[in-house]
Amino acid sequence: MAGMSKAEDSCVELVADCRLRATTDLFAHTWDPVVLMALRPGPRRRRELRAAIGGLSDKVLTEALRRLCAHGLVDRRAFAQAPPRVEYALTSLGHSLVEGPMQALGDWTREHGDELLDAQEHAAGPPPSALRRR
Repeated sequence: MAGMSKAEDSCVELVADCRLRATTDLFAHTWDPVVLMALRPGPRRRRELRAAIGGLSDKVLTEALRRLCAHGLVDRRAFAQAPPRVEYALTSLGHSLVEGPMQALGDWTREHGDELLDAQEHAAGPPPSALRRR
């Protein structure tokens, strides 16, 4: 497009690009980034993941792991032994996401998380109990 700066051209390209939607979809599921971060230290079995994360059901963990494997971010490795053993680990693509954009997002959250929560509380208005006192 004539007359556009390189930054504007890049923005237009990303807005029209389904790869951007595929990338942002990685964060649409609440537990997916949490599972990725739980795998950051190294391979883990399902029960180790659930213990490390806490608060998610086995069904939700299964769904998250299947999604992350389908996106090529997590690898599932089954060991031929009795009893069967399965481990999950980040792929190189998964590592690049966790160590790059997710690390930057974590840094931003540590710096601005309180401001974000304050703004959300302010936008929500006073709690219902405060309104009844008036």
